[in-house]
Amino acid sequence: MYRLIATICLALGLAACGSTVSETNSVTANYLDNSMRDDRLSGGVKMIPIKTVKGTFNVWTKRVGNNPTMKVLLLHGGPGMTHEYFEAFDSYFPSASIEYYYYDQLGSYYSDDPADPSLVNIEHYVDEVEQVRTALGLNKDNFYVLGHSWGGILAIEYALKYQQNLKGMIISNMVASIPEYNKYANNVLMSTMDPEVLQQIKDMEAAKDYTNPKYMELLIPHHYEHHVLRMPSETWPDPVNRAFEHANPDVYVPMQGPSELGASGKLLLWDQTANLPKITVPTLSIGAQHDTMDPKAMEALANQVQNGRYLHCPNGSHMAMYDDQEIYFEGVIKFIKDVDQKQF
Repeated sequence: MYRLIATICLALGLAACGSTVSETNSVTANYLDNSMRDDRLSGGVKMIPIKTVKGTFNVWTKRVGNNPTMKVLLLHGGPGMTHEYFEAFDSYFPSASIEYYYYDQLGSYYSDDPADPSLVNIEHYVDEVEQVRTALGLNKDNFYVLGHSWGGILAIEYALKYQQNLKGMIISNMVASIPEYNKYANNVLMSTMDPEVLQQIKDMEAAKDYTNPKYMELLIPHHYEHHVLRMPSETWPDPVNRAFEHANPDVYVPMQGPSELGASGKLLLWDQTANLPKITVPTLSIGAQHDTMDPKAMEALANQVQNGRYLHCPNGSHMAMYDDQEIYFEGVIKFIKDVDQKQF
């Protein structure tokens, strides 16, 4: 009798395993089959109309791959940057059979630019993400957001309003409080900078001389190469250079402020720390040892949401998807698959 039961259990187990393998093989085989997609003609690109109080404008999106249960919308930083620096995902997500969407927010390079300051605010961008989600047909059974930097703020705000539409959320290199970020920048980052260089930068900021070429000439070697992207700037990857080249200051400055050593724009008082426990959707917070943000605060974020995990990039900075790439993508892919397989 025991032998019979064991045989039946083994048979059932093998059948279940075979079913899982079959489903996985089917997803892998269909990942690059775009024959039934309505964006096939354009290679995955869709211009999505966004309704605003100032009229309808179009935002640019591009789909890569097919997977019915894992679809990731990438929210770029800035605001006013572009999707371009996310192109490193091309080296990792396809081999993991993860469907993903590039997306330039309104005012960013590939999308319409209304040039209307009244649309440059958190509320607009949250509503914009929801309109993009609806247009792309994403839902709670497959929809993940990955927000990096400002995109992390946008993801948190989106989850607080629309988490019923999410399957999972990834907050990459962002804390839940701008005042906390400014405190860290003042007390930690600036204290490690060459005092003479720091004083020159502060003098230019006090004079509002942000367009002075000397400003970035000092910031890149003394700040960016230490805390934004830990590579010599002359070796920065092309997607990063294009994203910086295409950044829109008319969006970036009103929100972030003109200083690169802290925030001073509309985001100055942004703080959702107290509301993090309201977030129930599975959440991955990514921090890096050399980030412009405090890695301890990013770890705390993972502990403050109801269902969180923290990924630490020991060699990374603010763009850890480049300077700690293997650890970054291994952790991101594991999170997405764990949530998909209900193992999170």
